[in-house]
Amino acid sequence: MSPLGKYYVGAAIASVIAILLPLPSILTWLIVLGLLGAPVAGYFMLDESQRARLRRIRRRQLGR
Repeated sequence: MSPLGKYYVGAAIASVIAILLPLPSILTWLIVLGLLGAPVAGYFMLDESQRARLRRIRRRQLGR
């Protein structure tokens, strides 16, 4: 599994744990959005040429 995939799996597990814990509702949703929303927001902050470069790099690593 790629390092990026491990990050996503860890964020998903932490989000599920945050939902299951008896935390206040707003705190739980802030944790979930912070863990899962931060990579998405970071990706959309890139300009189009940077996104294209990132896609090329990921495609090359898939063929290893």
